[in-house]
Amino acid sequence: MRSTDSSGPSSPFASLGRSVFGFRREQVHSTGSNPDSDLLDSMLESFQKQVTDRFHELSGVSDDELLSFAWVCKLLDAFICCQDEFKLILLSNKELIVKHPTDRMVNEFFEKSVKALDICNATRDGIEKVRLWLKHLDIVMSALASGQRTIGEGQVRRARKALVDLALGMLEEKDNSSVSVLSHRHRSFGRHAASKDHSQHRLQRPGHSRSLSWSVSRSWSAAKQLQSIANNLVPPRASEIIATSGFAIPLFTISFVLAFVLWALVAAIPCQDRGININFSVPRNFPWAGSILSLHERILEESRKRNHKNANGLLKEIYQMEKCTEHLMDLLDFVHFPLTEEQNIEIERQVEELGLVCEALVKGLEPLELQVREMFRRIMNCRTEGLEFLCRAGSMD
Repeated sequence: MRSTDSSGPSSPFASLGRSVFGFRREQVHSTGSNPDSDLLDSMLESFQKQVTDRFHELSGVSDDELLSFAWVCKLLDAFICCQDEFKLILLSNKELIVKHPTDRMVNEFFEKSVKALDICNATRDGIEKVRLWLKHLDIVMSALASGQRTIGEGQVRRARKALVDLALGMLEEKDNSSVSVLSHRHRSFGRHAASKDHSQHRLQRPGHSRSLSWSVSRSWSAAKQLQSIANNLVPPRASEIIATSGFAIPLFTISFVLAFVLWALVAAIPCQDRGININFSVPRNFPWAGSILSLHERILEESRKRNHKNANGLLKEIYQMEKCTEHLMDLLDFVHFPLTEEQNIEIERQVEELGLVCEALVKGLEPLELQVREMFRRIMNCRTEGLEFLCRAGSMD
């Protein structure tokens, strides 16, 4: 996917005005209708500038900052602010949104909003899943905290069991070969292959954690939901801009922003049946296009670099957790008792590093969950108020 050119917040909005707003202005001047056209033009251009400024800032971060807790929270905050301004335009121009074809376009956007709510729910489930992973890490940290004692075989066994349970929980169900390897490593350390407790055995199955708190059905797919939202996401034609008195422009903009933000959220956070192979395209006369498409390419490149298989999310802190636990597992695989001084020092170093990652996860999960909840609420409120007005207007006809 090719990125479009953008000069950031200073991009000349006159270009956008000539190419899209100009159609409506020419129509207004020729008919002499709609005396509030200047105010509407101002609102539309202000909205485009807000989107451009927000995503220019988001795209300016380094690769190290991209997909971190802080960045994802800023992304959701950007969407919430853009959504609020769109809602203001929507409810300030009620006489426009009840006319055909604007009413049809607004209803199509609200249909996408319903699907967006599902992704918000699945993302919150993913956040809860990470909290479950943290419980395993708490066991590891507790078992290997040295204090005034020497780390013994019992402590290593307990930590290693927690690491294996964590790894099994993070694997996709289709990755049976990796599951077998991890199960063998677990048994080779002294654990019996079969458990007499059937309920305990079920909890050890990879993928079972999906059913613990999932609020979407097991057949639900984040990838398919994203594709459904992105379908028919094409810029408005000149005739549509004229027919909607320019309202097709902010409708397309907020629809595109919604699709991208949801796509980035699914890329970052564990979701059921994740998939991010969705193409976005938009003409360069939208000043925000370059920043969003640049972010899209960078996130795809990050996925390719990590060889992540879309399993557990591209969030920076999740990736750090995976690397730390992998290193610690490899270290514990080759220890002999009693531990040498060098082994004790290396385990302490790895545990300290894992502790920093756990701290970052604990601090980042709650603010992110609050942002997702707020995003859900704003989308729902905008849809509810818009549909209520459309229904009232329809009953008056």
